[in-house]
Amino acid sequence: MNNALFSSNSDEWATPQDVFQELNDEFHFTLDPCATDRNHKCAHYYTQADNGLQQDWGGECVFCNPPYSDIAHWVRKCYLEGIKKNTVVVLLIPSRTDTKYFHNYIYQRSEIRFLKGRLHFNDSKWNAPFPSMVVIFRGYTEDK
Repeated sequence: MNNALFSSNSDEWATPQDVFQELNDEFHFTLDPCATDRNHKCAHYYTQADNGLQQDWGGECVFCNPPYSDIAHWVRKCYLEGIKKNTVVVLLIPSRTDTKYFHNYIYQRSEIRFLKGRLHFNDSKWNAPFPSMVVIFRGYTEDK
């Protein structure tokens, strides 16, 4: 197994293009708030220097594959932007249903799609050591 996937040395794990394309065909994304100049998936994107956590995503259709080292803050941001504003947010994250952020911001507050198998990030020859899920916040809804 690839130990780099367990490492916090890098948060630059580009979304597999086929996974993104299938979601983009459905949602037609306009913003990628967790990108680099090399791996952005949308024409409008924020890099680490732009700090997508501090930006307003209102009215966008957002694809978010956040840095996993700070995942709780990104999940909260996606929830707030997706529930409190007229913003669609699609979040690709590890399937960790035992976390506080899952219960506080995702469970019974979003649509959840569990992905079959393990994703293959970047040019790694190994699949991720964890399952993944897609979380969808579809704009204004009642806060449960």
